[in-house]
Amino acid sequence: MENSTDNVRLVKVDTDNLDELIKLTVNDYQKNFVASNIYSLAEAYATVAEGGFAQPFGIYADEEPVGFLMIGYFKKDDEDDDEEETPDYVFENYLFWRFMIDKEYQQKGYGREALKLALDYIRTFPAGPAEYCWLSYEPENEVARKLYASFGFVEEPEMPKGWDEIPALLKL
Repeated sequence: MENSTDNVRLVKVDTDNLDELIKLTVNDYQKNFVASNIYSLAEAYATVAEGGFAQPFGIYADEEPVGFLMIGYFKKDDEDDDEEETPDYVFENYLFWRFMIDKEYQQKGYGREALKLALDYIRTFPAGPAEYCWLSYEPENEVARKLYASFGFVEEPEMPKGWDEIPALLKL
């Protein structure tokens, strides 16, 4: 496969592409950086079942699945006991919740193109208005840090209490 990213597209997850997206995986050393796609899909289902917003996508190059991403949006919930310790940016802003490129397709530009497409989608405000898009990543994941910084994501100066990932925000 060529390294061209001209034909990268996001496809909403459905029963037609579910199986092929579950099969995608990262390199062994990356497995602690991102949840499995099947876990992510279960989390999306539970979030939507509870009235929340989660939109999973397959990342495709032409007709080939090369990755997976998921976007979320959380409203303030008066019943959330941890809300006082949760940073304000978590609520009513978009979360770039999951992002992975299959180990066979890494370093070909697909991730960068998918991130552009995902941000274009977020800027349509599909779940409501927002000021920011935020994400988090493992401190040792330098590839993610550099990619997100190149799009303008800025790391928060402190990790919130109880978090083990670095949060970063992008003003929309």
